[in-house]
Amino acid sequence: MLIKNNLDKTFGPFGSSTGFFLIPGGAVATYFSPFGILIVLAGAFAAFTTTSTIIDTDKRRMRHCDNLFGLIPAGKWVDLRSGMKLGLKRASRGFVGYIKGTEPVEIRTRDIRIYLFDEENKPLIPVNKYDSAEKAREGLREMASQLGMDVI
Repeated sequence: MLIKNNLDKTFGPFGSSTGFFLIPGGAVATYFSPFGILIVLAGAFAAFTTTSTIIDTDKRRMRHCDNLFGLIPAGKWVDLRSGMKLGLKRASRGFVGYIKGTEPVEIRTRDIRIYLFDEENKPLIPVNKYDSAEKAREGLREMASQLGMDVI
């Protein structure tokens, strides 16, 4: 069974919104020049590219990937070996947008993520994210039981 957990937008909220503005701008530019198609493609790439983790429970492997244009997964499969564990870790991401004439605009996100840890307890890949610690612990227990893995 395949489980797909969506994590983040690759270019953050500012890059994604810029992509949404480039798409119609490129469509208008295409009327004047065929190179406008490149602007549409760049906008679609920035707007729709996301990160996710795919878990294959039957073959016991995980894949942390970027979904190019929101459709094409690009990433490497990691086989789940004995000694690997699942655990929780706090994650924080910050984005700053510089807008002309005003102060920088900052967006910070904090969440708790389930990570896959190797034999030496080093985090390898994020598996899923949660807003609260209770939901994260519950998700960790459920995922560990599905995969038959130990928990840190």
